[in-house]
Amino acid sequence: MRPDSTPFRHAFLALAIALVGLSTQARAERYELPSAPLASTLNRIAADAGIALSIDPALTSGRTAPAVKGELTPLQALSQALSGSNLRLVQNGTDSYSLAPVADDVMNLPDVTIDGDRSYETAWGPTTGMVATRTAAGTKTDTAINEIPRSISVITREQLDSRPTLNLNDSLRYTAGVMSSGYGSDSRADWLKVRGFVPTQFLDGLPLPVGSFANPKIEPWNLERIAVLRGPASSVYGQTPPGGLLDMVSRRPQAEQTNEVELQVGNNEHKQINFDSTGRIDEEGQFLYRVSGTVRDSNSPVDHIPDKRYNLAPSLTWNMGDDTRLTFLSQYTRDDTGITGQFLPLQGTKIDSPFGEISHHKNLGEPGWDFYDRTYYALGYAFEHRFNDVWQFRQNLRYTKSDLEFQAVNVSTVNTVDADGMVSRESGIVDEDISQFAVDNNFQANFSTGALDHTLLLGLDHQRSNTNYRWRYGVGVPPINVNNPIYGADLSGVTYFTLQDYNQKTRQTGLYIQDQIALDNWRLTLGGREDWLHTDATFFNQNGATTTQRDMAFSGNVGLSYLFDNGVTPYISYAESFQPAMGATVSSIQSFQPTEGNQYEVGIKYQPPGADAMLTAAVYDLTQTNVSVAEGNVTRQVGELEVRGLELEATADLTESLKLVASYSYTDSEIQKGPDKGNRMAQVPRNQATAWADYTWHSGVLDGFGIAGGVRYVGDSYGNTANTWLGHTGSYTVYDASVHYDLGRMDGSLRGLSVAVDAKNVFNKEYLSTCDGYWCYYGDERTVVGSVNYRF
Repeated sequence: MRPDSTPFRHAFLALAIALVGLSTQARAERYELPSAPLASTLNRIAADAGIALSIDPALTSGRTAPAVKGELTPLQALSQALSGSNLRLVQNGTDSYSLAPVADDVMNLPDVTIDGDRSYETAWGPTTGMVATRTAAGTKTDTAINEIPRSISVITREQLDSRPTLNLNDSLRYTAGVMSSGYGSDSRADWLKVRGFVPTQFLDGLPLPVGSFANPKIEPWNLERIAVLRGPASSVYGQTPPGGLLDMVSRRPQAEQTNEVELQVGNNEHKQINFDSTGRIDEEGQFLYRVSGTVRDSNSPVDHIPDKRYNLAPSLTWNMGDDTRLTFLSQYTRDDTGITGQFLPLQGTKIDSPFGEISHHKNLGEPGWDFYDRTYYALGYAFEHRFNDVWQFRQNLRYTKSDLEFQAVNVSTVNTVDADGMVSRESGIVDEDISQFAVDNNFQANFSTGALDHTLLLGLDHQRSNTNYRWRYGVGVPPINVNNPIYGADLSGVTYFTLQDYNQKTRQTGLYIQDQIALDNWRLTLGGREDWLHTDATFFNQNGATTTQRDMAFSGNVGLSYLFDNGVTPYISYAESFQPAMGATVSSIQSFQPTEGNQYEVGIKYQPPGADAMLTAAVYDLTQTNVSVAEGNVTRQVGELEVRGLELEATADLTESLKLVASYSYTDSEIQKGPDKGNRMAQVPRNQATAWADYTWHSGVLDGFGIAGGVRYVGDSYGNTANTWLGHTGSYTVYDASVHYDLGRMDGSLRGLSVAVDAKNVFNKEYLSTCDGYWCYYGDERTVVGSVNYRF
């Protein structure tokens, strides 16, 4: 009987970790490891090399590894660590190893090698399965997730493919601490909150531009992974709220040639084509390419509103040498849509009315006049160079441009519906363009001082943004009937007032330092950052009044964790946030003040021995000052907010067939200062719970067939900080489902071809996503999408 097939294998600790460099070749490195507990030394070597090493704690208990020193390959280092232990390496697969006792007739380690052509997981690369093991979120270094003393979730490409995923709202619905689709299914933007705050969105290490309406709406098809870092991270990122951030990684060129085409059809006349192709340009693999994109021609759940998207994301990698890589990343997106999150009156939605309930599908605007046209493009690169065994340099750079033209008629802010169903309306015309240049430079050094191993990060980033924003508010729009709308109203008599018209230029520079220190099983992270912010604004609707604002702030973080050999990792951390607030007060004569926050967090992570899984639990207490809150047509900054909570999450490939994602979040928010002191924050439910399971048969009659189902519970919330009854919405529970079939398992000639049907809100439950005291917004209706996917 093979040693790795005994019952002990159920106790193996699976640590799938990635190479810190860009090359997947096994090469000699300088090791200076002191004598230490055997399991600790083995895990440390595996972590640095990206080797998946399974360890039975019973085999290593009480054993000590000798000092490991010299220029060694990772496997040579493991061999030296195992010297005298009477244990040997067993190769289970191309990237998987375990330990076994040395047989009486085997006294030498087997000759095993790492497959240099195989791409091991890195923080910026693809993953295998539902569970990621590495991330750069929160540290900007390639680090094992269980070693980071912060609460982090990583949504892998397989997770995105296994669920109905047409936008970021869909992508993050099953993630702890995340409130998704705050205003229902709005095709203009992704309305997300993390621990009660709108998260800063980072793509490939750099922040995306944010405006009043021209906000980012990233295409999830182009993403390799999404990391949700909960809590402040300004000590390395600068511009983040205390709730957290999204750290998204684009699909990047790969050496292995793969192609994928997906055709979708669904309700609301949904038609979409997704495509992706990557591989080598030359035989040596010096140049790699990737082209992915999406074309969508669809209507929306609201009558007479399209949901069209044209997206293209080409990228090119130039492998200049073993230690140098440059990847060009670009993207173009064009959106043609409207207000699918309709501003519906309280009567007929929240309040019962004689004219009955207003339908989800009713468009109370003017389809012939309304439009929302956004063009977004970005061009940048990611550069990496390793100087020697200690120092490496990274630079991420991107220029982004977002242009928006938007006009619409909607139900009036202060509205009433008469007995015949007629409701008053208003209109708005918005022109907004944002240009942004962002660059992040950092040097990373890996070295030891005595028994301490250091991963030192020294960085300097800079961001320049230029925003032109004009909002004209129109009154005198003819009313419309909520049950039988007749379009084509005469808008010639509408009177417009320019409420906001300004140009705002922001310059931000940040200098940061971070040290991740390892001592045996202890991990200590220390970081600090100084930010300098300069904002100039000119308010054209105030006779050209100008303001200049200069701010500077220091943000720090400290975290400590301990990695037990049984897979349990408790941690504690403290972190601070600093975030420039875009936009201006409703009077349009003063820019918003920056926000500051801090958080205390205690948590535990668990990677069960022998399982590809991650279980996490965290409790936290965070505060923020100078928070901007939008209520109707007014935006103001309240004094101070506090959020306390508990989060539980589990992600696991339980078996080859069964995969699971589940979460629970308790979020207790309270306004500490300001006119609404003591009230709950807007759109922050106290309780949320989710679960998603996927089961796929790999043998028998159903070989290749899979079914999946999910449930999402969202507790009651208020859509305004006044916490009025008119702003209250009750809890709701909705269900999602999917069926899929790999046709290649039925017939080898169909290899690579699969079909699927995904459904969101299967039972078409009707619920209000939120009400803000002026309007109400329906939650997502049932969406069914059938797809045919071909990979070759």
